[in-house]
Amino acid sequence: MRTVVVGAGIAGLAVAHRLAELGAQVTVAEKAPGPRHQGYMIDFFGPGYEAAQRMGLLPRLRELGYHVQRFSYVDDRGEVRASMDYQRFEKAASGGIVSIMRPDLERALREAVADRVDLRYGTSVTDIDNRSDGVSVVLSDGTTMEADLLIGADGIHSATRTAIFGPERIYLRYLGFHTAAYVFDDPDIHAQVADGFFLTDSVDAQMGFYGLRDGRVAAFTVHRAPDPALPADPRAAIRHTYRDLGWLTPTALAECPEASEIYYDQVAQIEMRQWVDGRVLLLGDSAYAVSLLAGQGASLAVAGAYVLGRQLAESGDVDRSLAEFVRRWHPVVTERQRIGRRGAGWFLPASPTQVRLRRLAVKAMRLPGLDRWLGTALIGKNHTPIDTIAIGTA
Repeated sequence: MRTVVVGAGIAGLAVAHRLAELGAQVTVAEKAPGPRHQGYMIDFFGPGYEAAQRMGLLPRLRELGYHVQRFSYVDDRGEVRASMDYQRFEKAASGGIVSIMRPDLERALREAVADRVDLRYGTSVTDIDNRSDGVSVVLSDGTTMEADLLIGADGIHSATRTAIFGPERIYLRYLGFHTAAYVFDDPDIHAQVADGFFLTDSVDAQMGFYGLRDGRVAAFTVHRAPDPALPADPRAAIRHTYRDLGWLTPTALAECPEASEIYYDQVAQIEMRQWVDGRVLLLGDSAYAVSLLAGQGASLAVAGAYVLGRQLAESGDVDRSLAEFVRRWHPVVTERQRIGRRGAGWFLPASPTQVRLRRLAVKAMRLPGLDRWLGTALIGKNHTPIDTIAIGTA
């Protein structure tokens, strides 16, 4: 089967790996000139963790990942107001969790497809002729390709989705937040955050820090923003929005790099009833972005690739496989999106009262018996094994 994948992010590389394993000829077109280095730390667990294990990716992910000992909420004076041992998260996720920088996750996937797929950076799709029996794709490098399937895995602002399914505004649900991430050098801050994930215990705007193994510090931000429009100058916006948080933030803001080194976007979800049109399929954030608030975006990207591959392997009929993939996978991501919307107040409190309630909840999670509640908050009520979704009666 000849497949063209648009986008060399997590979903695109994962599905390229999966289909190459099944013997497909895969071309991946990525408009960026090379691998992107911006991004934040991901807690990779849930169905994607299971899928990565079955795809043989887990050893490399563990090698590139971090062993986080705890996460803590810290006030503007540097006092820890609430903290939790990270083993609680590991237990809630049945021991299956890897904390990994998003660029490192993409790196592991990129290594897995090396010499197995045709990966073209600096290349975009300029025209799509979508038919019931296949698709013709014209690339910006002048290549015209005939394929059995085109997979749009080009992210929440997918050009493939716009070209085939219509404008972004139809499907995007803005959740009222902006987020950013960047990496900087500061030995003093690194020494303070090296063994955990530290978040400001603040209202409406929050900044977090991880210590990386190369001595650098990864910074992560999220704040409430009624306007979804992105700022013309992300660095200036970050410095202005988070200037009053105290503790480590003044130094971290002073170290904020140029815009090209900052990941900055709105926090949103993509809601679609159908991800297939003819021989074009959307995958990952292009089809079902769950948002930062829901977590598991990377996990669902990898798991979706696994489920899709299993459907294609089980059936010789591409159209039937695509329809069955949507039937099985759509309820999983819809539930995850619902959990994300419901947990927005927990993720970023809107009042001092909510901050205090979150502190009490974090402290209460140390008590025996609350791991099941935490697992439900992370994964959902009834976590279904990935193979059951892929080949069972789910």
